[in-house]
Amino acid sequence: MSISARGVRKLYVTRRRETLALDRVDLDIATGEFVAFVGPSGCGKSTLMNMVAGILAPSEGTILHDGRPVTGINQRVGYMTQADAVLPWRTARENVELPLRLRGVGRAARAAKAAETLAAVGLTGFDNAFPAELSGGMRKRVALAQLLAYGPGTLLLDEPFGALDAQLKLVMQELLLRIWEKAGQTVIFVTHDLGEAVTLAQRVVVFSARPGRIKLIEPIALPRTGRDPFRTRFAPEFERAYSRLWEALAPEIAREEEVVA
Repeated sequence: MSISARGVRKLYVTRRRETLALDRVDLDIATGEFVAFVGPSGCGKSTLMNMVAGILAPSEGTILHDGRPVTGINQRVGYMTQADAVLPWRTARENVELPLRLRGVGRAARAAKAAETLAAVGLTGFDNAFPAELSGGMRKRVALAQLLAYGPGTLLLDEPFGALDAQLKLVMQELLLRIWEKAGQTVIFVTHDLGEAVTLAQRVVVFSARPGRIKLIEPIALPRTGRDPFRTRFAPEFERAYSRLWEALAPEIAREEEVVA
């Protein structure tokens, strides 16, 4: 088992209020599995991901990664957010080399790995381009290459394609699926796009409105390999899974809107 959450609660405390973000969450994610988290805003799905990354600690309960409790920053995962970590003053190659450099990898090995990883995301020939010279989709490819360069066995992706237009999303979804099929990492993918979750994941976890609890875990009866992000959406398995997930998710979104109002 790659990731296990047991009895996880997260309470945020400030001088003015206490907010229970997550309550009694139990979840197991197998090694090499692709799992998507969906739910209304503020339901704790990113909070749970941050606990796996070791950025946050549970108020109660435990998070295990590869059988070991997560008690600090988890250097065995790769983390990618909607706002990428590509530095504007570094070239694509230098950005990809940066995490390797921080790990003490030698110059020649860094250069070789950066070239290999940039090729894997379709950016051969753009090694010396600065982010300002790249399109939004190409910047996302650099950010993904930066993540993959040091070979984490677990990828934590928090709405990584949320800022892209519909066409670029499809391109990046296909690229991510091909990388996952080849390397077999464990993936947690947070998204507000239910169609994206069904397209990519083997299981989709629906969180309730705050305090976040797991309301439904839906297996996606689509093949692991060869998924086409465009054609998959016309498959009957996609339609059935989407309908069941929406039935669980829609009341939670409505409940969150009532609270905000």
